[in-house]
Amino acid sequence: MNVKNFILAGITGGIADFLLGWLFYGILFHDYFGGGEPNLTFIFAGCMSFGFLMSYIYNNLASIHSLAAGAKAGIGIGVITGLMENFFRSSMEAQPNFQMMAMDVAICLLMGAGVGAVVGATLGALNKKPA
Repeated sequence: MNVKNFILAGITGGIADFLLGWLFYGILFHDYFGGGEPNLTFIFAGCMSFGFLMSYIYNNLASIHSLAAGAKAGIGIGVITGLMENFFRSSMEAQPNFQMMAMDVAICLLMGAGVGAVVGATLGALNKKPA
């Protein structure tokens, strides 16, 4: 594993996740998902964790080094993590809101595609051989 590439792609993926989350949850669907004051430190830590997860998978397990391949794989990872997160959250609710769950999984799909594209593109740029 190239540790430098893993770290740089993880950071860019985490920043992309943070910015996409701000766009979707902080602006576009703010009223739909509630308007409480979030703990941005924990949100940023979670976004960085997701960026590093994508970087680890792409760099070590899947050899994904392009924007298109990263976006495609990110869709699957986004849907799976979105479902996992929503099922766990809903397990603590007396009456789960399935419409909200579906909306959140759709957002996770889009965010996964975006983060995956950034991680894939970053790894592709870092793995290019100098001419």
